[in-house]
Amino acid sequence: MGRWGRFWRLPSQERRLLTTALVLLPLTRLALYVVGFRRWQSFLLRLLPQPHPTAPADGDVKSPLQTCGEMTARMVQAAAREGLGQPNCLSRSLVLWWLLARQGCPAELRIGTRKKDAALEAHAWVELAGRVLGEEDDPHTRFADFEQPVAAPPRS
Repeated sequence: MGRWGRFWRLPSQERRLLTTALVLLPLTRLALYVVGFRRWQSFLLRLLPQPHPTAPADGDVKSPLQTCGEMTARMVQAAAREGLGQPNCLSRSLVLWWLLARQGCPAELRIGTRKKDAALEAHAWVELAGRVLGEEDDPHTRFADFEQPVAAPPRS
């Protein structure tokens, strides 16, 4: 059975998220190259059913919101691992941000930079209720993030 067996054993919500991520990841990578970040983010924003809700207060107990965020991040990671091409961190983060926003989760898209040797490196990630999603280690320890999350353009 292998991959297909694992896919069909997933709950239906996870299958939908994984399928959407499998389609969106290569499409997003191509769109970022062709139309750029702001235009693609604006297009994705127009596909959302409603505006982002306000963020819940941070707490020590995992909320249903955080559980949903972790599940969505796992499905995006699986799609990145098993899908077409090798999506970069910006593609993965933009898809994760959009999938969470579509579920009504007020996720933040973050970008950080660092200087390594003579090169400037950048990294993108998603935070939900102050917690980093889909990263093995905290990117704050490796990258200096911008003070504000990447703001989505206004919906038109």
